[in-house]
Formats: sequence, structure tokens, C-alpha cells
Amino acid sequence: MVTDNKPSLVALNVDGVEYQVSAGANLVDALASIGKEVPHYCYHPKLTVAGNCRMCLVELGSPLRDRATNELVMENGKPKIGWQPKPAIACATNVSPGLHVRLDSPTVKACREGVTEMLLLNHPLDCPICDQAGECKLQEFSAEYGRGYSRYVDEKNAKPKHTKLGPRVTLDDERCILCSRCVRFCNEVAKDPVLGFVNRGSYNTLTCFPGRELTNNYSLNTVDICPVGALTSTDFRFKMRVWFLKQTSSICTESSTGVNTTVWSREGKIYRITPRRNDAVNDTWMSDSGREILREVDAAHRITAPQVRGAAADLESALTTAGEILRAGAVGVVGSGHQTIEEQRLLTHFAQATQAKAYVPARAGSADGLLISEDRTPNFRGALLAGLTNRAADRDLSALKADIDAGRVRTLLVCREDVTTLGLDATTLAKVRMVYLGLHNDATAKAAEVVLPALSVFERSGHFVNCQFRVQSFVRAIPGPIGTLPDVAILARLLGSVTGQPAAFDADSLWKDLAAKQPALADLSPSKVPSEGVIVDGSAWANLSFPEGKLLKFAPATKA
Repeated sequence: MVTDNKPSLVALNVDGVEYQVSAGANLVDALASIGKEVPHYCYHPKLTVAGNCRMCLVELGSPLRDRATNELVMENGKPKIGWQPKPAIACATNVSPGLHVRLDSPTVKACREGVTEMLLLNHPLDCPICDQAGECKLQEFSAEYGRGYSRYVDEKNAKPKHTKLGPRVTLDDERCILCSRCVRFCNEVAKDPVLGFVNRGSYNTLTCFPGRELTNNYSLNTVDICPVGALTSTDFRFKMRVWFLKQTSSICTESSTGVNTTVWSREGKIYRITPRRNDAVNDTWMSDSGREILREVDAAHRITAPQVRGAAADLESALTTAGEILRAGAVGVVGSGHQTIEEQRLLTHFAQATQAKAYVPARAGSADGLLISEDRTPNFRGALLAGLTNRAADRDLSALKADIDAGRVRTLLVCREDVTTLGLDATTLAKVRMVYLGLHNDATAKAAEVVLPALSVFERSGHFVNCQFRVQSFVRAIPGPIGTLPDVAILARLLGSVTGQPAAFDADSLWKDLAAKQPALADLSPSKVPSEGVIVDGSAWANLSFPEGKLLKFAPATKA
């Protein structure tokens, strides 16, 4: 039996115009879905309803019914609407059939002006120097819905500034509007109830509980959801105005969860990473440690130029030498779950052309029950789909070590993995000629005869497959170091050097190849991958034992 999972629609009348919206939806969200803005501060679609800012006050009405017959009361041929005597908050209202809403009545406008005036009584009017300028909802709504002038003549109440709530979050409490988003996030999502309010009235202050700090690995989400400039990132604070920054959609590589992110950059420099909403993967959250991955771009040990036998070389000569080494035969291949599925497919062709056995090592850690899975690579499942491996992830490279010691492998191509941490010691590596395509100058790079610079996730485009077998795309945010090539181009050159034929490395060609060889990817192409990703059939690997981890699915917020 086929079931239709689409939400049922009901009529919602907004200022005399009827629309079709999802039944039972929160009124704020329902109005947003039809392009109607309801200003709000405390409401967040992924948190419980607090209803304490009152900015979303609207007038509500519904068709009147005769108490005796339950029939609709008609007026001029239309149902008569009974309006509630006082405005109600939209965030605590769910859509019901026949609901009528007034958004632009004089009463609603007066409510918005009154709430805005109250919020600005003690709020510093320092928008030009506020770090939240450009993202501040109070600034936007004050201009859109406020009176435009102030009647307040008394001195404002000063509150603490530059307060360290934890190692990554700084509080300017005089800007806090007591929306409680941060408090509810810590209580409901991070499960770390550390924040709360003390004192009363104009002296009400956000703080940590005695003896506690905001140290959990999701603390920067409180900065993301703060509607004003109260909570700021200690690292990003006052570094760059957001309107100067370019936003690029990307994927967090911390684990196989595949958290959707936005990379904020300017002139080739990344300033911050924030979560991008995807209700099927990460809702609107991400870990603090995932944001720190941007450090790999400017790391002191970053490989930015090719090396041949320990000396700097130009890319052409390095590729030529690498080709000579790899044509010698008895090749072993080490792939990585940090490669894109396009790179993994090229590496698969390379392994087939050289009759090499491919290894894709595991990078496992402890799952945190939220957004960090046990599998600490973004794309091991991509290696399965690409045909690079068809077995469980290798917890170490002991099998490769045995092949090297026995002389079955005398040449090694390693991609994005420090094999010295996986059981291949210096003695073993001394027995092979190695070509290394990597990001950082680690112990494997020091042992390699040819070192080729790889690009970070922010400097290339491609697709990852997360632990749901969800294919997700990401695009380049910043250019790579001068003189470098994308990993797919380098792998195509290496493949061409052993086959004698040029290898295609454009995304469309690689995906046609993938779709032809892998039933799970049939009829899929880069242009057909939506922004939220698409789940493909991973049942063929259901019985494999590889790091899985649990993908977080937040329970629906409880409505007040």
C-alpha cells in the first residue's frame, strides 16, 4: 500500500486573504511559508516555546458557531468571525482549520511598537560598533516595527560586559533581551543545563550556575541563535563585518554524520564556520570542534608545494617522478574516507589499472550521542559506492604491512592518510618507494619519495556519503595554494601515467561512470543532488562491520 506522507493542508486567512498551509504547524512557521513575516526573538523552531518576548503578538479569530445547533453563524453570506478580545502570541499558536489572523491592524502595530520600546529601555544604542551588526534581529525589527524615536529620558541601567561564559563564548549582558534561547538550547539539546537568569526586573542577568562554565562542545550554537549581540564567539568577535563575507555551502568532515555547514570567507581567508539547516541531518546545530577544522588551511605544517626526495620541486617534475615510481609495479594503494567519492572513483580505476590491492583505513572515535559519530571520516561509505573497497574498514594496515614485508608490495600510493599511525613503521616504509598525496607534512610525508599537495575540504568541490548513505554536495569556498591542482586532477594525471591514456576527471564524466557501475547511484548526477542531499540504497553493505555511530534525530519541540 502506498501512503502519502505529505502534510494535510488547511485554510488560513491572513488579513482577509486565504492561504493553504500545513495543518497543526506553528503559526510563525506557517506564516513564513507563505512569505509573511512575524517578528520574533524568543521563538526558535527547534526549541520549546517560551513565549516571553511578546514580539509576535497578532490578532486571532475563528468562525463563530451557534451554541445550540453548532452551525456556522453567517453574516452577509459569509461565516461571521469572532475575534479574541486581546492579541495572542503567534509562537504558541498552532494552525487550525478556519483560523483568521491580523498582522497589520492598528492593535498589532501598537503591540510591536510597545514591545520594541520596552526592549530598548536599557539596551545600548551602539549598533555601529556592535559585533552583531548585520545579523541583529533587534536592529532589523526596531527599524521595521519600532516607533522610530525614543521617549526614554532616564539613564540606562548598565550591565556586565565582556563576561567569559566559557572558553569560546563571551557575553555582553547589557545587550541581552532575555529571550532564553541559549538557556533552552543548553537544557534541551546539549543536555548541559549550565545557563540561567539571576536578579529581577531591569537587573535580570544571564549567567552560569555557580561553579560552572559553558564548556560543552556545542556551546557556540548559543551564539548562532542569539538574536542580538549579547552572545559572541570569542574567536570571531570583532574580526570582520558579516556583510563583507562570502557564504559557501559545505559539509563538516569531523565525522560521518555529514553536518551541513556554511563557510564564511573573504579574499581567500576563512573567518568562521556556522551550521546550515538540514532537518534530516543536523537540524540547525553543529559541534564546536567541527568549526575548528578551518585551522587546517593555515596550519604551520600544511603542504603547499610538491617535494621530490625531500627537496622542493615544481608540480610537473613531481608528477613525472611519481609516474615513474608507480609504473614500476607491485603497487599498493591506501585510500581515505576523507576523499570525495569522485576522488575515490579515480583511485579505484588506478588500483584496477595497476592490479593493486586498495586499503581504506578506519578512523574511529567515541560517538557523543549528538552530532559526532563513531566513524571519524566523512566518506567511508563513498569508498564502498565507488568500488574502492568492498569490506569493513581496516582498523589498521597490518595486512598491508605483511604484503610489504613479503615483497608483494614494493610501491605505495598513499592518499590523505598518515600510515605511520596505522601500523606502518619507518622500517616497513623503508622497503617501499612511496608517493604521498596529503594535506599536512606528517611522518608519512617525511618518508615519501614524492609528496604532492592535497587541497582541504574548503578548497575543492565534490560529494560525501554520510552514515545514512545520504549523498551530499559541497563546493569550493576559497582557492588552494598557488600552483596546486585539485586532487581529482592529480589522481587523473597519475592514472594517465600508468595507463598511457588521459583520464577524464570532470564531475559529470565521473558520475556517469559511477551510475553505470553502481546500481545505488543509477540516474544520479551532481545536478540531481538537492541541497538537503539524497539517500541511496546502502543495503548491500548492511552486514559489514564498520564504525557506524548514531545520527542525531531531535525530538519535536514541545509546544506551549
